[in-house]
Amino acid sequence: MKTRAAVLRDVGKPFEIVELDLDEPKAGEVLIRFVASGLCHSDDHLRTGDIPVRYPIVGGHEGAGIVEKVGPGVTRLAVGDHVVTSWLPVCGHCRFCSRGQTNLCDLGRFLVDNSLTDGTYRYHEGNTDFGQMCLLGTFSQYAVVSEYSAVKIEEDLPLEVVVLVGCGVPTGYGTAVKAGEVHPGDTTIVYGIGGVGINAVQGASAAGARYVIAVDPVEFKRTTALTVGATHAVATAEEAHELAQQLTYGVGADQSLITVGVVSEEVVSAAFAAVRKRGIVVVTAMGGGLGTKAVHVNAFELTAFEKRLQGALFGHDNPFDVIPRMLELYRAGKLKLDELITNRYTLDQVNQGYEDMMAGRNIRGVIIHEH
Repeated sequence: MKTRAAVLRDVGKPFEIVELDLDEPKAGEVLIRFVASGLCHSDDHLRTGDIPVRYPIVGGHEGAGIVEKVGPGVTRLAVGDHVVTSWLPVCGHCRFCSRGQTNLCDLGRFLVDNSLTDGTYRYHEGNTDFGQMCLLGTFSQYAVVSEYSAVKIEEDLPLEVVVLVGCGVPTGYGTAVKAGEVHPGDTTIVYGIGGVGINAVQGASAAGARYVIAVDPVEFKRTTALTVGATHAVATAEEAHELAQQLTYGVGADQSLITVGVVSEEVVSAAFAAVRKRGIVVVTAMGGGLGTKAVHVNAFELTAFEKRLQGALFGHDNPFDVIPRMLELYRAGKLKLDELITNRYTLDQVNQGYEDMMAGRNIRGVIIHEH
């Protein structure tokens, strides 16, 4: 079949809208008609080269849609099911899945080549195979994905809103609650209030943090953070450090959560300096490629003060567990999703969406697919 998709052909190139051939689903795979796709910063990392992948590639890893067809042996899904895609596939039986560390599933090894889990490709342009961002490619009207990458949801939920729980919401929320171990009464600093950071704010607030300090140079983002749980919002890391010292009588923050667009040595150093003894610095932000070293901290403080550095992938959580839980919180009015969507775009406006994101005009943009 044919599908329109936004693709990247190489580093530094903008997204290009093309028509591709899409194969039928193979064993363990499903065909999804996407209704919506989130515009996450990670897809821009493909353009800049901050995340290493094989090109050409269909962008998009935050998607919501309806199952149109299932391949042989599919047991998790059926035709007509409404789904949110998980940007991390979960097999359920590898060493890490069996230990409950499903965000580290061995199927993640396919994320660099961006093939499906049999090592082959479903999108084609003539003799050229196109990969799928995170084995998904949600910047396409249709996609064939592994059943390990799609989570069934209730049909009454608005797909154009709940699409956000495929990546940004659980990643940010879990950065605070799971990886950051926020407890009632804590003081938490969140560096970078984009699609992930805004949900780290929500998570820290829900976990009972007494103070949640949002850090972002963009006033619009600081103002938005105050509406979803931040108690304070400042423009710089220096202001955050000083404020945390004042609020904690010189002890320091309990957590520093790094959710900026591109991680840097400066923000890691600032976050490390801001936490108390045995405080936790969580690095969720990515970028800079595999050869970049952005973590340089004071060794004396690391040892003598027992400060901790923790990486976090998908919020340290299980996609097939956390996505339904996030939706239950949304139903109960305890998680804001509608308020996070700043602008909606057509597929043809994908580059405009990223221009708006980089200019600080969006908390989160969403593509609404036309069929």
